[in-house]
Amino acid sequence: MFSWNDSQKLLMETVSHFAKTELASLAHQIDEEEGFNDSALRKMGELGLLGVTAEEKFGGAGLGCVEATLVMEKLAEHCASTTLSYLAHSILCVNNLNENASEIQKTQYLPGLIQGAQLGGMGMTEPEAGSDSLGMRAKAVKKGDRYFLNGTKTFITNGPVADVFVVYAKTGSGRKDISTFIVEKNFRGFKVGKRLHKLGMRGSPTSELILENCEVPECNRIGGENESVQHMMRNLNIERITISGISLGVASAALNYSVRYAKERQQFGKPIADFQMIQEKIAEMATSLDAGRALTYSMALEFDRGNREDLSLGGRAKLFTAQMATRICLEAVQILGGYGYTKEYPVERYLRDAKLMEIGAGTNEIMRILIARKLLTA
Repeated sequence: MFSWNDSQKLLMETVSHFAKTELASLAHQIDEEEGFNDSALRKMGELGLLGVTAEEKFGGAGLGCVEATLVMEKLAEHCASTTLSYLAHSILCVNNLNENASEIQKTQYLPGLIQGAQLGGMGMTEPEAGSDSLGMRAKAVKKGDRYFLNGTKTFITNGPVADVFVVYAKTGSGRKDISTFIVEKNFRGFKVGKRLHKLGMRGSPTSELILENCEVPECNRIGGENESVQHMMRNLNIERITISGISLGVASAALNYSVRYAKERQQFGKPIADFQMIQEKIAEMATSLDAGRALTYSMALEFDRGNREDLSLGGRAKLFTAQMATRICLEAVQILGGYGYTKEYPVERYLRDAKLMEIGAGTNEIMRILIARKLLTA
């Protein structure tokens, strides 16, 4: 197990308290209603969580991947949906800007995003370009001092609610001719498309983004033209490590609920916790969760030590924890039996939320390719 320092322990305590008071009570409601805990997300700005990896001079906390993953885990123990929206804001948007934007761009956008005055998102996935991110078709054509973006992005977390998006588009004919743009929701030619209704993570709004001659000032291009692939992949790496924290949080919630239920549920005149098969399930769940934590935080620490180009770091953490969380949640449903299959108990929500981790931010299959490629080309 990891030995946390005093500041990390304080961070965990602070985030856990916040999640219990601000997220837990609304988790079921926003799942049922496909709502959004906007208030809690913006309050995270007051705690310094919206810019956990951003530079302090812009209002960020200046922390690393380890701390960002800790925040994800502790938030997700109480509401995975809100945590997913938090990840889209803090990692896909804020961290991306902090790592890749110019000083002028950071000064313009980061303070508002970090304070919670604005919410962020990221537009990469397209209807015909999911796992094949370099196959995107959205195009940006420069005319004078502006770019005109055309295309459709889909499965965009925070799509209906975000104010600022980091958007990728082709600026040349080659597969790697991709550039990055900061797009505000009020830019001419930008609109939110249909909202997507999902199996899980229903309290995290998801939609299409439609770009129809969307006018973006040249000064809102991040970095050089056709030079975005490297920083796009680097940000995917930290996304996959930190999103593993969500899997850890969901799995932890499922395990804790199963333990409490097993102690209280009586069958044949005694708690079901006394039955060996229940004990076996709980033991396997706990061991898998500990293994997932060890792997995830090892990968996060390696990232913080400077190994940011190795995409297998995020691949290993995400593949293992996503599968682990789904298995643990399935066992939780089984331990609760018929009650676990009803919406009166939270484990069915945990299961639905956990499944997304095997799909979003790169499917399990893509993670296996990344890991194998690293080993076979060494």
